[in-house]
Amino acid sequence: MPSKIDQTALKFNQASIIFLLLLAFVLNSAWLVAFVATVMLVGTIWPDAGLFKWFYARVLKPAGWLKPHPIADEPQPHLFAQGLGGFFLVLSVLALLIGWNVVGWALALMVVVLAGVNLFLGFCLGCFLYFQFARRGVRLELPSWRAV
Repeated sequence: MPSKIDQTALKFNQASIIFLLLLAFVLNSAWLVAFVATVMLVGTIWPDAGLFKWFYARVLKPAGWLKPHPIADEPQPHLFAQGLGGFFLVLSVLALLIGWNVVGWALALMVVVLAGVNLFLGFCLGCFLYFQFARRGVRLELPSWRAV
């Protein structure tokens, strides 16, 4: 039986990623890209420790600024997608730090575009890949992704 996933929390996470990466581009800040990558990877490995999720749950939702929208869904595909995005942002940071600016910003822009597609069109490429791997018998999961 699927868990309940708060779609508003997912959308806030995607919007935060998009906003901060666009700000990083405007400011030409590899360190801001590194911050977003870290937030995404930490939230992937330890889902309860995700900073954007924490801010939503502890500030925005209690203040009534955003309303929860839980639906039956599994967290694993979303966490896999977030981890994949975080991985590409790590590659982006490395490229930016060695001076491959076009490659670095292209990788960051790819994450922005895919987060935007998910946010505005409801299609998660990382989730799609997760399910394609599963169909082929490849299990992609961390112990922290299992429901307790």
